[in-house]
Amino acid sequence: MVGSYSDFIKFSDFVLNKLNKVALSEVTFYSRSTLYRRFIPFFRYSPTSSDSLFLLDKYFKTKSNKRWALGIDGKWLRRMGVVMIYRDVTEKVNLYWSYRFSESYEAIEKDFEEFTPIIKNNLPSGAITDWKGALVSAVNIFLSPVPHQRCLAYVKRSLMRSLPLRSPITATQQLREIAKEIIKIQNRKEKRLWRGKLYLWIKIYGFLLKEKTIGVGTKKKWWYTHGNLRRAIKLLTFDEKHLFAYLSYKFLPKTNNAIEGSNSQIKTKLSNHRGMKAPQQATFIFWLLTFRRVKNRRDLKKLWGKLKNKIYRF
Repeated sequence: MVGSYSDFIKFSDFVLNKLNKVALSEVTFYSRSTLYRRFIPFFRYSPTSSDSLFLLDKYFKTKSNKRWALGIDGKWLRRMGVVMIYRDVTEKVNLYWSYRFSESYEAIEKDFEEFTPIIKNNLPSGAITDWKGALVSAVNIFLSPVPHQRCLAYVKRSLMRSLPLRSPITATQQLREIAKEIIKIQNRKEKRLWRGKLYLWIKIYGFLLKEKTIGVGTKKKWWYTHGNLRRAIKLLTFDEKHLFAYLSYKFLPKTNNAIEGSNSQIKTKLSNHRGMKAPQQATFIFWLLTFRRVKNRRDLKKLWGKLKNKIYRF
């Protein structure tokens, strides 16, 4: 029977496991076309984070007065949109997700308007993001005042792009070595030693940051000769307190690896089911995040009871 609980179980296996439709057809003895027909209704409905909040009742009951950090990151789908994930990185629980066409101020603001009621009884004690402008603004507006850590893994990747490994410039090579150490800092003493190296570099090579190239036959009259060095130094020195907030607030991680690891798993799942367009991929991710809240068959049965009318309303 199409629209049965058994189809829902098969679809959860399809989403959670590495079984593609070919493998599932071998297990269930359904043809691929039959599986496709039975799964169509699930791809027509994108479950929101609120649809399965009841599965987190135990989580919310034990959260009272506990300090926790909110991690925010996006999973881009071939430049066709981004799935935003809002996660308690302390307890490793995904609390909210959305599909937006960009990480614009308007999109992130709408996310926070929908997300903050979910956590209104226990707001996060801090946040960690990749420091995009819209996220910084939203955290300041909706969660202020909380410490906000800039993800050092993202910072390091940005620095490595600006400071190429095979650069012939000695100053670039030396700054790259200093920049690589930022993610290893564990305490204030190590931070002081690291800052000493950084400002010694600025004392020796700071003149390079002011060098200009005069344009000849170009629209621009001049530009900074070592633009990448300037960008790297600005990243390492501007708003420094947000680079090292984790040293003052032990509950804050220094990287957003908890979400990036989840995004990596999502990427693997999508690669196991190639051929989906961006909207289908977003729906698949929504189902994946929903099914990850399911702990047992009882939860799955409850989820089916809540969603079946929404899924088959067409």
